[in-house]
Amino acid sequence: MLWSTWLVANLCMWMNDVAAAWMMTSLTSKPIWVALVQTAATLPVFLLGLPSGALADSLDRKKYFLTTQLWIAVVAALLSTVVFLGAMTPPLLLALVFANGIGLAMRWPVFAAIVPELVPRPQLPAALALNGVSMNASRILGPLIAGAIIAAAGSAWVFALNALLSLLAAVVISRWQREHKPHPLGRERLGTAMRVGLQYIAQSRQLKGVLLRIWIFFFHSTGLMALLPLVAHGMQGGDAATFTLLLAAMGAGAIGSTALLPRLRQRYPRDALVLRGAWLQAGSMAVMAWTDQLWIAVPAMLLGGAAWITTANSLSVSIQLGLPDWVRARGMSMYQMAIMGASASGAALWGQIATWTSVPTSLMIAAGTGALTMWLTNRLLPDSGQAGDLTPRRIFQAPQHPGPASAGRVSVMIEYRIDPAQAAAFRTLMMDESRPSRLRQGALSWELLHDLEDPGRFIELVTDESWTDHLRRFERVTAADAELHARKLAFHLGPEPPRVTRCLMETSVK
Repeated sequence: MLWSTWLVANLCMWMNDVAAAWMMTSLTSKPIWVALVQTAATLPVFLLGLPSGALADSLDRKKYFLTTQLWIAVVAALLSTVVFLGAMTPPLLLALVFANGIGLAMRWPVFAAIVPELVPRPQLPAALALNGVSMNASRILGPLIAGAIIAAAGSAWVFALNALLSLLAAVVISRWQREHKPHPLGRERLGTAMRVGLQYIAQSRQLKGVLLRIWIFFFHSTGLMALLPLVAHGMQGGDAATFTLLLAAMGAGAIGSTALLPRLRQRYPRDALVLRGAWLQAGSMAVMAWTDQLWIAVPAMLLGGAAWITTANSLSVSIQLGLPDWVRARGMSMYQMAIMGASASGAALWGQIATWTSVPTSLMIAAGTGALTMWLTNRLLPDSGQAGDLTPRRIFQAPQHPGPASAGRVSVMIEYRIDPAQAAAFRTLMMDESRPSRLRQGALSWELLHDLEDPGRFIELVTDESWTDHLRRFERVTAADAELHARKLAFHLGPEPPRVTRCLMETSVK
């Protein structure tokens, strides 16, 4: 049911993008205005991705998903109304495309977080590939339907159909029998949830590597998508049907390559697969830059679609497997922010370069720099692998507050007795692994203190934003954290465990 809903949602997205892009070419011939349609569609995801991910991790995901669908239906209805009235202008079209992008920004993280709820972890790569099929089937059907409607009746009817389909998808979502279980500690504050999400990514070398690669790929590859209406116009006999056919070819290439992804993942490590995808995408863009023959352009778009799904799926699987469920929507929102931020800025840049020079020149520059940048990234920042077993693990009993609930930060001091000869190794373990672990769990700050008068005494100082946030960290411990805890204890001397002291920081109370 949810996969079908996602298919319809993506169908509406592609129909909207095709109708808006083609309408802009009828309103103006300037490349920068045409390219800014792509920017307006993707920029909201970059701006609103993190708060939407934080909300999706805190609110009832079913109701949140439903609300985003209703928002998109309303915007589609406004678009159709304005076009029917003949009042559309380039700035107004960009504004309404931006409003539609707000709905996409709020919708994507919650769906990304829902998928791991429904499938076991070993099946997650296949489930994500099926979502890729949904995306790319809509990439074929959406442009075909939109192109046929535009040719027969006009763009206004495309937007009207989007409004209807979005409402139907909302009805289907409302029938989903999902029980929302409120967190016993209450809903995490939005500002805190956003900070913790950023910290989790910032303290993971593996996840930062994924975001860097997805940014590079989409920053360069979006040049082709942003300028495709003009490329289609430049083809021999180029019209709306040509534009539709090129988009459909790209979607068909992506779907056709989905069946090969399991075999490719077995044959190549992630970085090698991503690099080959980037090179194939660059080759496709180079061909599209210089041909005006449809029989050459269609195979090039097929290969471009295969490159797109191979790269995106490889990196999407990597980031999903690197996120525990409690922060999944926030992590996936930042993944989507990287994609959309790269697409928005890339579309603006390659559109401006095309304005200064020409469309073929802009596409060639994008293709060459994209292939080179990905090669340098893999060489200088190789994949560090998964961050360990992220299965939740209860190894500590959450403490009881000794008195009435108090506002203010909580400082936790953990005292270790270490053989001075092992101090350097202990310090390395604490700095390289314990600090990132505590901050990923949501700690506000972390310090390691070394007694100047007693070289065997170390104190790990962890500060939490509040007592409630301190308790949340106990629920975020994973099997990898448990293994790290055992390695820290191996350095500790004496029969008693490390002494733990908790203090309320009175100076932080307002």
